[in-house]
Amino acid sequence: MEATLRFRPVPSHLLDTSVYCQPIKPKPLPSVEHRWRALGDSALAISVIVEAEVLNGLELKQSARLNSLYERLFKNRLLVLPVDATIAGTFSQIKAACRKKGFVTSDFDFLIAATAKTHGLILATLNIRHFKGIERLAVEDWS
Repeated sequence: MEATLRFRPVPSHLLDTSVYCQPIKPKPLPSVEHRWRALGDSALAISVIVEAEVLNGLELKQSARLNSLYERLFKNRLLVLPVDATIAGTFSQIKAACRKKGFVTSDFDFLIAATAKTHGLILATLNIRHFKGIERLAVEDWS
């Protein structure tokens, strides 16, 4: 019997937490819904950092409704990219370069940006200011 291998298409975009969590918001932004639908799930990925931020938010809220929405809408939907040694190296470079310029953002945002840069992905966000000081980072504002 021959084994069947499944290949996932290479994504073009990495979603920031601000974009990824939109489907479970009380009033999701139409611009996000439209862009997500236009690209399709196979073109999208998230960082494990984004997954951790969403799971932390759910843990803090302790909402059965939100947990159910998460399970239904997000579980195994998008490719989740890990933080590895290469991303750690990119993180250290972009954080040092930004600090020298006086640009500061959260370490989570630097890790998300490092993931996008390492994988050559466009970072989709609603918080463009969190990433504006990072050189050679392709960013799309989905607001």
